[in-house]
Amino acid sequence: MSPHPTFTPWHRLAVAATASLAVIITPAMSAAASPAGKDRPEPYRRHVAVAADRAQQVGQPRSLAADEDEGEDPEEIAEQAEQYAEARSAPGIVAPGAYSAAWAQQQALPKTSGRWQSVTDVPYNSDDPRYRDIESNSSGGAGFVTGRITGMAADSLGYVYAGAANGGVWRSRTGGGRWQPIADRVSSPSTGDLRLDRAGRLWWATGEANTSASSFVGSGVYVLRDPRHGSFRPADRVGGTELESTIIRKLRFFGDTVWAATNRGAYSHSLTRLSGPWKREFAPNPSYLPGGAQAADADAAYKNIINDFAADPKHPDRVIIAAGWRSGDDYNGFYTRRGGAWQRTVLAGEMPSDAANVGMVTLAPSADGSRYYAIEQSPTQLTTNPDSALQGIYVSRSGSPFGPWTLGADYRELAASGSALTDPGYMPGVQSWYNQFLQVDPADPDHVYVGLEEVFESADGGAHWTTPGPYWNFGFACWSIDPSKQTGDCHQTTHPDQHSAAVTRLHGKPYLVVGDDGGAYRRPVHGAADADGHATDWRSLNDGTMDVLQYYSVGVGRDRGGVAVSGGLQDNGQSLLRPYDRVMGSNFGGDGTDTIVDPRNGCNIAEEYVYLDIWVTQNCAVNDGSWVTDPSLATSYEVAPPDNETGAARFVAPITADPRDSRLWIAGGQHVWIQRHGFAIRSGDEWRSLFDLGDGHVATAVATSGGYVYAGWCGPCNNQGFTRGIAVGRTDGSGWHQLTLPVEGTLPNRYVSGFDVDGRNPRHVVVAINGFSRKWTEGPGAGVGHVFESYDAGSHWTDISANLPDVPANTVSMVDGGGLALGTDTGIFYRPERERRWSVLGHDLPTTTTLQLKTGPTGRNLYAATHGRGIWQFDLSALRRHH
Repeated sequence: MSPHPTFTPWHRLAVAATASLAVIITPAMSAAASPAGKDRPEPYRRHVAVAADRAQQVGQPRSLAADEDEGEDPEEIAEQAEQYAEARSAPGIVAPGAYSAAWAQQQALPKTSGRWQSVTDVPYNSDDPRYRDIESNSSGGAGFVTGRITGMAADSLGYVYAGAANGGVWRSRTGGGRWQPIADRVSSPSTGDLRLDRAGRLWWATGEANTSASSFVGSGVYVLRDPRHGSFRPADRVGGTELESTIIRKLRFFGDTVWAATNRGAYSHSLTRLSGPWKREFAPNPSYLPGGAQAADADAAYKNIINDFAADPKHPDRVIIAAGWRSGDDYNGFYTRRGGAWQRTVLAGEMPSDAANVGMVTLAPSADGSRYYAIEQSPTQLTTNPDSALQGIYVSRSGSPFGPWTLGADYRELAASGSALTDPGYMPGVQSWYNQFLQVDPADPDHVYVGLEEVFESADGGAHWTTPGPYWNFGFACWSIDPSKQTGDCHQTTHPDQHSAAVTRLHGKPYLVVGDDGGAYRRPVHGAADADGHATDWRSLNDGTMDVLQYYSVGVGRDRGGVAVSGGLQDNGQSLLRPYDRVMGSNFGGDGTDTIVDPRNGCNIAEEYVYLDIWVTQNCAVNDGSWVTDPSLATSYEVAPPDNETGAARFVAPITADPRDSRLWIAGGQHVWIQRHGFAIRSGDEWRSLFDLGDGHVATAVATSGGYVYAGWCGPCNNQGFTRGIAVGRTDGSGWHQLTLPVEGTLPNRYVSGFDVDGRNPRHVVVAINGFSRKWTEGPGAGVGHVFESYDAGSHWTDISANLPDVPANTVSMVDGGGLALGTDTGIFYRPERERRWSVLGHDLPTTTTLQLKTGPTGRNLYAATHGRGIWQFDLSALRRHH
C-alpha cells in the first residue's frame, strides 16, 4: 500500500468507524486495514505548509495536494475500528450475549446518590471564527456538528428520527432539530439502520455496520409502535436472541416480510406477527458462524456479511441478496433463491456480479417501482486503485433489480461534477466501503441523491450529476479564511462522510435529511444551487440538543473564574467550551484523541491527533489574526515524539501529565517518552526515551506520579498470538523493568486500558483491564476480573472487581479521598474507600461507552468522556453528603 497524497489539515479522515456495545471477534487485518508499523503509511500532519509558505496561502484557495509531506489515509478508518475491537476481544473470540449479560448485571446493582449533568449539550461550531487559522477546521463549511448519524427515517408530517453510531435514537417534531432521546432504556446505543414501515412503526436495527465486519455489535432489532410519542424499551425487541451480538447494515420490507442484513447472514421475520424468532434465510459460509467448526478462524468475522437486499416490485418474493466483504472473498456476489436453495445470480447489464467486483453494495427502488438504483464498491478497485474503491453508480430503468443495469457514473464522472475531491489519491468513492446511501425522491423516480464522501444528485435518472454537498469548501474559488465570514464567500456544505438519508415534509414542502460523520443536515428536495452545482440552502440540524459527540478524552482547567473543558473527538477535532460560552468551538481539526490540560490554566492544552502526533497551545488556540501579517505567530505547535514518525504507536496513543507537576509529561508508543517543559515545549526533539517496550510492542496506557511511571502495552495486539505487559520505572530513567504477568493467574491476558496512581503513595496503583472474562472469551489466559490493585508498584496484584458486571473496562480514577470510579462500555461504577462492593455511580447517565475519566482542578467534580453521548460531569460532594 502506498501513502495517499497531500491533504489540508481540516478533516484528516482518521475516521473511527466506532462504536457500539459489543464485539464478537477481532477481525484479521485486511487490504483496507493496514497494521501499525512500517507497512502503514506514516502519520499525517496538520500542516498545510511550513510557516514560510503560510503567507502565500492566506486568502488563497486550498489544494488537496498543497504539501507533499501531507497525506490522508482512509485506511485509518479501518485501523481505528480494528484497534477498538482488539481491546474488547483479545486474546480470542467473545461469545454472543456477553454485553446483554453485563447490562443485566448492571441493572441489578444499587446506585449512589448524585446525578450526572451533561456538559457538551450546547451547539458545537466547527467553523467558529475564534479559532480560525490554516491549522483548524474553521471555514471549511460544515458549521454546527455532532457525532456520526448512521440511520435516518422521516414521515410526511415533519417527524424525523436519527440513529447515532453510539448514541441511540433521537426524535425531532420540527423536521430536524430540538431533538429528544427515545432509546435510553435499551442496552445497545449503536445504530445500524432506521426504517418506518407502512403502518408507521419505527424499526431500529442495532449494531453499526459501517466497517462491514464484526467490530461493533448490537442487541437485535426493536420496533416502536408509536414513534411520535413513545420511547424504545427492552420489551420492544423483535424475536429472541438470534440477532444479539451482530451488526445490521440494512432492514428492508418486502410484502409482509422484513429482511435484516447482518454480519452473520440474511434473516427474515414476519411484519404482521412480531412474536417468534428470526429465521436465518442464508449464510454463505455457515461453518464460520458461532458454534461452527471454523468459528475460531481469524477470518470468521468476514465470511457471512450481507450488505443489502432488493426485490422485484411486481414479485416481492423474488429477493436478491447482496453479500460480501469489502476487501474481497470467494462468496462475494448476488444470490437469489432457486428450487428452495440460494444460488449465485448474474444480474443483467453493466453492473458486475463477480466476486472480484462485488463489495459493499446499496440498493434502492423508486416509490413507483419504475427504477432501481445501486452503489457498488469493488474489492478490486480497493486493492489496486489508489484513487477510488467505487465501481460505479448504476440504474435499472426497467424497475427490476435483475436488470438490465446501466452505469450512471463512475468516480471520474463524479469528480467532474463539482466534487471537492479531484486530486489523484483521494477521489469520490475512495471510502465507498464506509460511506454509502441512496435516496430516491418519492415523487420523481429519476431524481436521486447519492451519499459517498460527499452528497451527489441526479435529476435525470443518473445521466448527469451535480455535487450539492461537497466535501468542504477548501479549494473552491469562493473560499476565504476571513474571520468575519462564517464560511468565507462559500455557502455551508455538509460534514464529509455520508451514511444515511430520508425525505420528510415540512409546511407542505419536501426536504432531504442526511446523516454523516458530523450529524444531520437538511435542504429542500428541490433545492437551490450556485453555478457549480453546490447547494446554497443546507441547514445544520445539530443545535446541541442531540449530543452524540464521540469523545476519546477530556481535560479540564481553570479559566476566567470557571473551568474550560476540552476533549478529543472522532472526526470532529478538539472541542473547547470556556466559561460563559454558549457555543463550543473547535480549536484543533481532524480527529482529536488523547489530551492534556493544565488544571491551573485551561488555555494550556495539548491535543493528540493520531499515532502520537501531539500539538500544543498556550492561548486556547484563539487566533487574533496576527498570523495574517506575520505567519510566524502561530497559535499551536507540533511537538510529536519520534514514535510518531516511525509509526510505532497506537491510533489512540496514551499521553499524560504528572498531577503534581504539569511540566512533566509521559507519552507512550513503542517507547515510553518523557519531556519536562510542559506546555512550553516547541519541538518533538525535546522528548527523550525512558524505556523501549520492545519491538512490535506499543503502549496502551500510561500514568505517572511521584517519580514513578506505569506503562501498559500490547503486541501483537489482535487475537492472533495476543500478548500484553506492564513496564514500571522512574522518571529519572532508573529502575525500569517489565513486570512478570502470568498468562494464567492474577492479572488476565487481556488489554491494559488505564491506570491511576495514588497521589499519596506512588507505589499504590490501580489498573483497568478491557475485554471479557474467560466465561465469554475463548482465548489463552483470558482470566477473570477487570480492576486490579497493587501496593508494591506492580509486583503483586489483587483482583478488586468483586460484584462488577463482566464488561470491558476502559478507565479508572481515584476520587473522593480514596474511592474508585471505573468507566466501562456500559456505565460508570464506584467503590468507596475501604469497601469491597461496587455501585452504579449516580443517576441520569445514559447507556454509553466511557473511554476516559478525569477529575476537575478542585477534585470536586468528575468528568466522563463518552464515545457517543458527549462529556458529562458528576459532583463528588454528593457522595460525601450521602455518607
